[in-house]
Amino acid sequence: MLMTPGLGLFYAGMARRKNVLGTIMHSITLLCVVSLIWVIWGYTIAFGPDKGGIIGSLEWFGLKGVGPEPGRYSSTVPHLGFMIFQGMFAVITPALIAGAFAERIKFSAFLMFTILWVTFVYSPLAHWVWGGGWIGSVLGALDFAGGTVVHISSGVAGLISVYVIGSRKGHGIQPMPPHNRTLTVTGAALLWFGWFGFNAGSALSSGGIATSALVNTNTSASAATLVWILIEWMHKGKPTLIGAVSGSIAGLVAITPASGYVSPILSILIGTVAAAFCYAAVMLKPRFGYDDSFDVFAIHAVGGTWGALGTGLFASTAVNPAGLDGLFYGNPPLVGIQAIAVVVTFIYVSLYTFVILKIVDLIIGLRVDGESELIGLDYTQHRESGYNF
Repeated sequence: MLMTPGLGLFYAGMARRKNVLGTIMHSITLLCVVSLIWVIWGYTIAFGPDKGGIIGSLEWFGLKGVGPEPGRYSSTVPHLGFMIFQGMFAVITPALIAGAFAERIKFSAFLMFTILWVTFVYSPLAHWVWGGGWIGSVLGALDFAGGTVVHISSGVAGLISVYVIGSRKGHGIQPMPPHNRTLTVTGAALLWFGWFGFNAGSALSSGGIATSALVNTNTSASAATLVWILIEWMHKGKPTLIGAVSGSIAGLVAITPASGYVSPILSILIGTVAAAFCYAAVMLKPRFGYDDSFDVFAIHAVGGTWGALGTGLFASTAVNPAGLDGLFYGNPPLVGIQAIAVVVTFIYVSLYTFVILKIVDLIIGLRVDGESELIGLDYTQHRESGYNF
């Protein structure tokens, strides 16, 4: 839960001052909206008894039959506890997407998009990977804590959304620097801390695997932060604070699918490569001309893709006997399996996100008018101002 308001602060600092409250509002309302969706129908779609490897049945609609006793996914964790833990993954994923189309989407459109996206994209994908569906149980892909389900899906959805919604007024013509870097760093610190629960908690018990995931999470983030600083220093002549925290998030994203399957030494490599790949993706963005406000695709889709493939390379049953060995431990097919999971996620999320955005645009319109955008969404959407000085 801490990660979602932390993400709001992280994004708010990178927004212009006229959009700081609207950006935070996205994260706060998502926490409430998706929590209710998850309790009523989202959880049963994602984790209900499997129907053909495609979707969960509605047997647990409204949490019917989901109680305080251990459930099918853990012999030690109460079923309700597992439900709410997974619910926080469902909350933060659309919150990540919001960073791509920030500063130009209607608040009402954002809410409608979220409801449809969690229902028709996130929940089925979570079932495919974690809920007994075909990617995890039949194909055999590994995703310890959300490389495909959370990060690739949010990054790809963010990219599709900016192409459908369009760029901000003045993008590419006038600079749009972060208005409060201190706020962004505060959010990044909360995200880094929350990520320990995100990854280590996915072990569903205290012990060796949870400890490995926690150590790997911190190690990858540390390596990625330092490597991003170094690359930026060499490329631009000076390291920046925004660059440092971007590296941190890139390392956290990349280690997410691998955190419970690899050794700490290899988590350094995963974080190092993540920083290089994600930095390159950020630098290439102007060449493609799309306005991903806070680099959601470059950090989450690119970082998540590398993390998923890195799992196929470096996973080891010596770390987690419930997993599989990767290429470096004598099992080359796992890389191909991971690649298939990545490609399927890209295709499914792209298609359904595009359709959902078009539906929302047809019904209520996605984008605020030009005057409202120039004034700022804090006032035009919420009648507030982030600062009174």
